[in-house]
Amino acid sequence: MLGYLVRRLLQALLVLFFVTMMVLALVHLFPGGPIRAMLGPRATVAQVAYFNHLYGFDQPFYIQYLKWVGQLLRGNLGFSTKLNISVASLIAQDLPKTMVLVALGTAVSLLVGVPLGMYQAVNRYRTGDYVLTGLSFLGYATPTFFVGLLLVEWFSVDLHIFPPFAPQSSSVISILAQPRALVLPVLAYAFVLYALWSRFMRSSVMDNLVQDYVRTARAKGASGRRVLWSHIFRNSLISIVTLLGLALPTMVAGAVLVEVVFNYPGMGLAFFTAASNVDYQVLLGFTVLATVATVLGNLLADIGYALLDPRVRYS
Repeated sequence: MLGYLVRRLLQALLVLFFVTMMVLALVHLFPGGPIRAMLGPRATVAQVAYFNHLYGFDQPFYIQYLKWVGQLLRGNLGFSTKLNISVASLIAQDLPKTMVLVALGTAVSLLVGVPLGMYQAVNRYRTGDYVLTGLSFLGYATPTFFVGLLLVEWFSVDLHIFPPFAPQSSSVISILAQPRALVLPVLAYAFVLYALWSRFMRSSVMDNLVQDYVRTARAKGASGRRVLWSHIFRNSLISIVTLLGLALPTMVAGAVLVEVVFNYPGMGLAFFTAASNVDYQVLLGFTVLATVATVLGNLLADIGYALLDPRVRYS
């Protein structure tokens, strides 16, 4: 197990190297370069040359990369000239709020999707299974932003039950103190994830229902409920744990769209604003953070896979 973890960590470092190099290279694809994009079309050639020299963009690419990675290792993610704030401070300010949205949305989607996926597998090819399957396919096919707009139209404009905007507070405690304003963003975020968990849970439970250990447990006199929750449930969760790590980029992308639709003051909205303002320092910092989170999520998913299934041994 230790050797496997060491190899996975080395693979993670290799992935981070290639991703950071590609991200820095993409910055140079801005029309006229990153400085021209930052200063705007009215900037003079002398101004562009001055800021290129100031930020080191007139140096060879490998030198730019080494300097940037050195800054990252020291915790310096750059400085936003548009917002007059360091990127690290911006992340520290907005990341907890995004984590609240992601945690609540993921928890709701799991609490709904996992039991319904088990229900579909036990009652497969019946009316309830077909209805829930159609609902899952709807979740797969519908963009997150469109779900958010529909929820606003139905529950805010038509029924006046929930406010159309998310909490606009600057702290996590203040956001949690406005639960009514959190309902629609959390539901919009959870709906798409629900479709993912329910479909994979259904398939996993159906695969485990025909395994030998299930027949053995039933032959020993174990009740259907005990077999389902004590044996099948744990083994079926393996696919969900794996998906939690692999689906992290999708979860982050969903948070961006939800935050934009509901004007939720988190990292997703800040990323969208930075993209609109061509604030490349913020884009670089957020992309690196998302990459690190994705790599760590995949590693934790592998570890969880081994803990849930004792039959798995990494050689």
